[in-house]
Amino acid sequence: MFRKTIVTAAALAAVSLLGACASGGAGSDEPITIGVVGAADEQWKIFESKAEEAGIAVEIIDFQDYAQPNPALTQGELDLNQFQHLKYLSEYNVAADEDLVPIAATAVYPLGLYSKQYTSVEEIPEGAEIAIPNDPSNLARGLLVLQDAGLVALRDGGSAYSTEADVLPESRVKVTPVDAAQTAIALNSIAASIINNDFVADAGLEPSDALYQDDAASEGARPYINVWATKADDAENADYAKLIELFKATEVQDALVAQSGGTAVLANQTAAELQGYLVDIQADTAAAQG
Repeated sequence: MFRKTIVTAAALAAVSLLGACASGGAGSDEPITIGVVGAADEQWKIFESKAEEAGIAVEIIDFQDYAQPNPALTQGELDLNQFQHLKYLSEYNVAADEDLVPIAATAVYPLGLYSKQYTSVEEIPEGAEIAIPNDPSNLARGLLVLQDAGLVALRDGGSAYSTEADVLPESRVKVTPVDAAQTAIALNSIAASIINNDFVADAGLEPSDALYQDDAASEGARPYINVWATKADDAENADYAKLIELFKATEVQDALVAQSGGTAVLANQTAAELQGYLVDIQADTAAAQG
């Protein structure tokens, strides 16, 4: 029987100190090691069972810190990781001068536009005020959501690093950045708000009440597609491809969506598409970092 084990990042570090490294894959008796954040999530339990049934040994490494899985992959302590979106991967590659690559998409966790006054984007009038989270990541993403919805136009088409200063005069609405927690409260006095999933309930709303949200197929959502990543030299590994197909099984995907409270939008971009997106996002990242 092939073993399927969840171990902690601390245990991985201890093994690493003894000189061990990841060596799973075709032609190897070692398990394929996968770094994740939240190994106890139901989709990983189902995925492990399917991998065992398929005769592929896997070892899930559970990290508590988002900063750890990419260095562990770079250093050969992991074969794959699955915890991040393309923007996060881009920022790591640029800062560390590395070349980790996405080889499959998983999901986008949408950022939505909500209103208590209007029931559709089309109803929002010219010049209306829309609140948007003011933290850099969600500010840029929120602006891209508004652009996709046809409510604003952004300088140079916008990017994952856009700010309110990039909103062009011809935009339909006015944008007001506020603390993310205040976006829900602001609905009582303005036309609409971009609200993080964590605060939707504070407005007495459900994710399904969103007038608009980014999705896996929209250009603005590309930086936020969550992915499987590996080293560039391993991008064509046949066993990794088999594991990704197992993760696409209906039972696994249903568990992933359930784990997100029903908000995850499944994504199916190809490795080539994702790698092309990453090139563009890394160019934006490099420019933003100066």
